[in-house]
Amino acid sequence: MNDVGELKQYIEVHARAQRIPDTERRLILDRIHDDGDGDGSWAREWVRAGEQAEKAGQLQAAVRHFTTARFPYVDGPARQEATDRAAAAFERWRQAEASVIEPLTVDTPAGTVRAWTAGLSARDPKPLLLFSGGIVSTKEQWAPVLLQVARLGMAGLVTELPGIGGNTLVYGPDSHRLFPALLDAVADRARTAQSYAVALSFSGHLALRAALDDRRLRGIVTAGAPLHHFFTDEAWQRQLPRITVDTLAHLSAVEPADLGPHIRDWALSEDELAALDIPLAYLVSGRDEIVPAGEVALLRRQVRRLSLLVNDDVHGSPRHAAETPLWAVLSILRMRGVRDPRRALFGALWRLARLRARRAG
Repeated sequence: MNDVGELKQYIEVHARAQRIPDTERRLILDRIHDDGDGDGSWAREWVRAGEQAEKAGQLQAAVRHFTTARFPYVDGPARQEATDRAAAAFERWRQAEASVIEPLTVDTPAGTVRAWTAGLSARDPKPLLLFSGGIVSTKEQWAPVLLQVARLGMAGLVTELPGIGGNTLVYGPDSHRLFPALLDAVADRARTAQSYAVALSFSGHLALRAALDDRRLRGIVTAGAPLHHFFTDEAWQRQLPRITVDTLAHLSAVEPADLGPHIRDWALSEDELAALDIPLAYLVSGRDEIVPAGEVALLRRQVRRLSLLVNDDVHGSPRHAAETPLWAVLSILRMRGVRDPRRALFGALWRLARLRARRAG
């Protein structure tokens, strides 16, 4: 059972990323007092909010609330029900309003990977944008971004980390192989030799490792990705939030007490980071309580084509949630060498959003 205080603390960045209004989030959190399965519990109150959104015909909002109900991971019937209801609400929305979003299932020797796609075409293949969230994010949470990918002149694919939603793989040292497997699966319908990834948090670590071996990945945008010290620094691991340790342990199929030794060999070495010859855009949260500051120093020292964006914020930069997607799109356009009104527009929108965030404190 999760600590309710931590649930309320760490949902902020995810709720803002999903555009759940702050006022609504606070009202729901005020009703929550435990992590059981009855009234006043985490799952029950967020599911109740999802049901209300469904009745109002607001299916995307319903998906967001059901997704939040399963946060941080499925640990029993209540969160499994929330996961199932999120998937069902998403499918109803997709059928009614977003039929251009299509499912993709890829079977690998390690298990099945599922994704949502848009813009794939054998007759008119386009460069590919891969998108993946962190250790608590489902593909349904992020799939609506696929409706915007065509504006970038790209096809899109949204997936999730091993152990989450429709991804049956166990999170482990070889999990980066899911990216090449996905590229292989759509190689006949996209220009996968020109693939770019927006891979947030722990997905960023996998994308970077994949890029060392797969030259189809031509650029990576990430935020708060662990690189080396997170996996090797035992002192840092001892002060990690319990919710982070428990979630990683669950996805990795190990006991929380065994997590440190289990992940130690997952670290990217200095030589590996130095070998990266593609652009990397990395969002740094200056008060990150999950990813150690040493990762940034390592990036500055080893990565040749690095663009850093630094926010005075906690992990995920929740106070900058409005500007982060704009920065990600702008970074992809820069990596691709696009110089047209789209880049100017996104640059202006990002600067305006950043100014508003600063004024808000």
